[in-house]
Amino acid sequence: MLELRHFRLIAAVADTGSLAAASRQLHLTSSALSHQLRDAEERLGVQLFQRRQRRLLLTGSGEKLLLSARRVLSEVAQAETLCRAHPQDDLLRLSTGCYTVYGWLPPILGQWQAEHPRVELRIVLEATRQPLGALLNGELDLALTPDVPKQARLAQTPLFEDELLLVVPAGHALARQGHVTAQDLLREHLLTYAAPREQLDVFTRVFWPAGLEPHRVSPVPLTEALIELVRGGIGVTALPEWMLPDPRHGLQTVRLTPRGIRRRWSAVTRASRPRSAPLTRFIQLLRERFALHGKAGPRALSRQQVPPRRGGTPRASQRD
Repeated sequence: MLELRHFRLIAAVADTGSLAAASRQLHLTSSALSHQLRDAEERLGVQLFQRRQRRLLLTGSGEKLLLSARRVLSEVAQAETLCRAHPQDDLLRLSTGCYTVYGWLPPILGQWQAEHPRVELRIVLEATRQPLGALLNGELDLALTPDVPKQARLAQTPLFEDELLLVVPAGHALARQGHVTAQDLLREHLLTYAAPREQLDVFTRVFWPAGLEPHRVSPVPLTEALIELVRGGIGVTALPEWMLPDPRHGLQTVRLTPRGIRRRWSAVTRASRPRSAPLTRFIQLLRERFALHGKAGPRALSRQQVPPRRGGTPRASQRD
């Protein structure tokens, strides 16, 4: 594999026409550059330059590689500029494993932003469906998501637990049962989030372990729409209790499976990257708030008022 030094060498020699001129541009000796060029050609198994009248001219392979080199060097320069413009302590990129989480985050965001008015908070909505992938790809600094698999590349801070429940219209036949199984739900009209089935707990933890598939499924993009469709008798859905309205007129809940479907939410960061002071404080606030409210958890947080930020409203940008 070629390295950045090889790309810089190829671009410099192509621009200047000689190793001597390239050495002055790159602040390296001609012998060092000659060694790098030989190394690059040996790695690729092709000749990159030909000597003609004291000038080094690109071969066909060299011209193709030069196009890639300029593109790579340009992207590296852009990345360096972006990092200098937004140092780690000046930007916090956040996403969650559920859109509804944004309903209980504001009280925490308000207090955190008041303590860190110079830090930009960026909520990356497009990463909501795959927050861990975006985190590992370097697109996020923090993911709030349930049931994170243990792996060396992720650092987890436990926050709270919730239970996924079946939500049915008031008076529904299933509401009289102590719990429901996948077999009970086979012929129900199942309303779900508009997400791949492998990302939905009702499939991965209820239907698929039983080797079953529901007969009728309708994706719905919004939690509010899910709830109102269930209230209107259109179908049933699976949601944690904290997502339901209070009071829950026209709705009843039933446990899914005999043991229930419990989920453990965590604040997740990359283990390979040290947490900045603002990120550490944000996670600390999350832990303190959930420790304070206990089982009420997100429901209690969603009722709180957002603390005002000194000098104006919280400075958060949203990408969608």
